[in-house]
Amino acid sequence: MVGRVSGSFRRGLLALTLAGLAARLLWVALEPVTSPKADETMWVTWGSQVLPDVAFSPRRLLFIFHPPLYLYFVGVPFALFGTLEAVKYAQCLAGALLVPALGLAGWRGFGERAALSAAALAAFYPELVWFASHFWAETVFTVLLWWAMERLLAADARGSTGAALASGLLWGLAILTRETVLYFLPFAALWLAWRRAGGARRAAALLAVSAFVVLPWTLRNWLVFDAFVPVSTSGALNLWQGNTRLSRQEVYEEYWAVRGRIPKYEHARRRAIEAILERQPLWILEKLRDEVPAFWAAHGQPIVHLERGAYGVVARPKALLAAAVVLLPYLALLVLFVTGVAALPRGRPPVLLLAFLLFYVLLHVAAHGYARYRLPAMPALFLVAAQGWVCRPWSRGRTTCPEPDRARRLAAAAAALVLGLSVGPSLLGWVTRPWPPPWFAGAGVEGGPEIPPQQEGP
Repeated sequence: MVGRVSGSFRRGLLALTLAGLAARLLWVALEPVTSPKADETMWVTWGSQVLPDVAFSPRRLLFIFHPPLYLYFVGVPFALFGTLEAVKYAQCLAGALLVPALGLAGWRGFGERAALSAAALAAFYPELVWFASHFWAETVFTVLLWWAMERLLAADARGSTGAALASGLLWGLAILTRETVLYFLPFAALWLAWRRAGGARRAAALLAVSAFVVLPWTLRNWLVFDAFVPVSTSGALNLWQGNTRLSRQEVYEEYWAVRGRIPKYEHARRRAIEAILERQPLWILEKLRDEVPAFWAAHGQPIVHLERGAYGVVARPKALLAAAVVLLPYLALLVLFVTGVAALPRGRPPVLLLAFLLFYVLLHVAAHGYARYRLPAMPALFLVAAQGWVCRPWSRGRTTCPEPDRARRLAAAAAALVLGLSVGPSLLGWVTRPWPPPWFAGAGVEGGPEIPPQQEGP
């Protein structure tokens, strides 16, 4: 797979992969004592308690709200070693595999220097490192998704049906981790088939293997719940929440008043469609106004975790330092992304990456935006930002970069405008409002309200 790249690139990519693994292992060892919060408690409870109780049987497992793969990722290491620390170390190994995926994807689309820069971002980006020690599906999903993308790029570049089959396998596993990318798969197949000899055959292989991976779970849903649910039911509730005029509390009260998992799903789906129709014809404009700033906000899950009191009460200087460690790399990345747009090479890989990024943003515009949801799409920013870093004006490699012509300048200006308008409100909130910031009560920050006592049980 890497036989055509230089020896220095292979050595650099291997070193960055090991460094990324070391950074994650170090974080797991040194992270302050914390406890699961929000959805983490659901994954821990189902993975460490419910899944072993049903002997890991999909037929006996009454789990349909979320896709199943991450549940088994939690449950298997816990069953083998009897501790959640084993899950964290498994996530360290999985998370480090993002580094070679981005390195190889970047090599195919942008060259060796940009590829190694993107791999370095994947190795050390603070939020990615932080997630390795927490129980959300982001780490596993992001790795599966971007290896699927890398194999897709390889299938296109080499005309390889085998790479297309591997991409389909990985794409199916990614769908079983988070259903959102199911809806991009037809676009990926179309991209693979478009204006390529044998592309239609490779696209068919991609779709066939993906279906082969996902359909057994769809059949399981039919057998267990007597309903057609392709993967999970959570999308309907998210779509309803993101479009209704009701408050979050009112949505949950109405949702939980419906008896049965499938009736809940059908009720949420119906109410979501009603809410979207009621907001026409201005629906998409209102959603762009509300959700794009929420998606790109200068915030992050580590800060949310701190504000929720998961680390106990943290002194204000330490809390501000933690926020800076998360936010400053993010803001620098956005600047480099705009620079990279101005220096994008022409070709098929950048088209695929930007199409996926646009799709992922619009998907969350249709439902609702949140800083954690953008993490699986961040590698697309890494790749473009790495191109921006390599092609910075004072770089020695500047002569190898595309000239920033009129089209590239306009695209970069548009990206800067959208990101500036999106990030600006949250940045203004950090500057003008006192700590704790407005997103949460700030129970975990010195001077905030008292942390409520922890309750027993899941």
